[in-house]
Amino acid sequence: MKLIYEKSKAGRRASSLPPQGLPPAEIPEQLRRSSPPRLPEISEPELVRHFTALADRTFGVDTGFYPLGSCTMKHNPRVNERVVNLPGFRDLHPLQEEDASQGALELMWRLQEILAEIVGLPAVSLQPAAGSQGELTGLLLMRAYFADRGEGQERREIVIPDTAHGTNPASVTMAGYEAVGVKTDPRGNVDLDDLRGKVGTQTAGLMLTNPSTLGLFDEGIEEITKIFHQAGALMYYDGANLNAICGISRPGDFGFDIVHFNLHKTFSQPHGGGGPGGGPIAVRERLEPFLPVPAVVREGGTFRLDYERPKTIGKVRGFCGPFGVFVRSYAYIRSYGPALKEMSEVAVLNANYLLARLRNAYELPFDRLCMHEFVLSGRRLKREQGVTTLDVAKRLMDYRFHPPTIYFPLIVPEALMVEPTETEPKETLDAFADAMLAIAREAAEQPELLKEAPHFRPVKRLDEVRAAKRPILRYRFEEHEDLQPSDEPRQLEAQKGA
Repeated sequence: MKLIYEKSKAGRRASSLPPQGLPPAEIPEQLRRSSPPRLPEISEPELVRHFTALADRTFGVDTGFYPLGSCTMKHNPRVNERVVNLPGFRDLHPLQEEDASQGALELMWRLQEILAEIVGLPAVSLQPAAGSQGELTGLLLMRAYFADRGEGQERREIVIPDTAHGTNPASVTMAGYEAVGVKTDPRGNVDLDDLRGKVGTQTAGLMLTNPSTLGLFDEGIEEITKIFHQAGALMYYDGANLNAICGISRPGDFGFDIVHFNLHKTFSQPHGGGGPGGGPIAVRERLEPFLPVPAVVREGGTFRLDYERPKTIGKVRGFCGPFGVFVRSYAYIRSYGPALKEMSEVAVLNANYLLARLRNAYELPFDRLCMHEFVLSGRRLKREQGVTTLDVAKRLMDYRFHPPTIYFPLIVPEALMVEPTETEPKETLDAFADAMLAIAREAAEQPELLKEAPHFRPVKRLDEVRAAKRPILRYRFEEHEDLQPSDEPRQLEAQKGA
């Protein structure tokens, strides 16, 4: 497929505007262009065809099964888009006066109340813009809390399991803490013996995803909570995997003091490709004074923004947060109502059904029932046929499925991380399982077929090393870069931990 610049022909136009007779803008001399921009010149039909063809090549949850483990790529109901485009929501300016924004403020307040009930904690801030920012906000709350108690200089460490999302250690570093790793035991739980030796008066808290990125609920969660609380430390819950337990159990009841949500995972807000996300945070009473401002509060029958929080950590995002995300997530939650429990139950059922079908064809690192996702290993295929997990993922594209997450978590060699979500029917699950089983057979009978995959996609196997080291980010017209093959290996090495 040609680039839009390659289709350009001088003099062609998709549209033209009549002269307005307005004086030219007064642009400072140093900011003026010396020559007109070299924009593509193309007719409207060709322009529309070009971008339609690009759209046809785009794979998303609306075009096929998207089993991306730990990312919860579930269906986004279209009614949510209708609701968020109601003029009163869509056209509301963030600086609108409170008395003219009561509907929006009420929606935000009610969403806070719902989220607080879901996780069993009393206070919620909607402000963080994504799960990663929710993590940072939670850690800043820890800092403020311990500083207020006079323990800020002493408590400098955050404990993180070796199965953690990569954002966890990054957030810890950004918040000024030191990350301390803890191992996983043979059943896929946090290793309690390793943990006990790493928690003390220097510990500020634990960051834990439960279920973990292995798709397993930690069987020692009560003992973990006891260890940290007896040391005076706080428990932080990474809500990335809340889709597995929503309506069934509550992190606040496990003993967690801080929880962040991923509205764009659990509650269906579209995400990916740089789109909007939502990372609200819920806390216990003792941490509420430190939450970001403004807080949305209710006084009688009206709602307002409260900035009078002397101990607040301040704002972490412009205005009150990503309001369009709130509308979609609120609509999604209200459509389920008490059946949010069923949402999680079906997600767990779908994952265990797929696991049962695939466990004999691929290695199962931890032989347990999973929650909403599971992790397999392609280690046997690599050892016996020389076929890697990357090869399996590329071949899966020929079967018209998006590959699952690969090479994560790092503690599983040749990892394949699958999350089907509750929105997929049995027929889709069976088709995916059939494809994965067929690929396992192909690995034994025709390993080269996998090593050269994909075969039937517009773009074949990419030279990932060159793409990373020599990306082509702009069109240079007559000055093209040297695109001749290099002698470097074509595939990036798998992560060292794998």
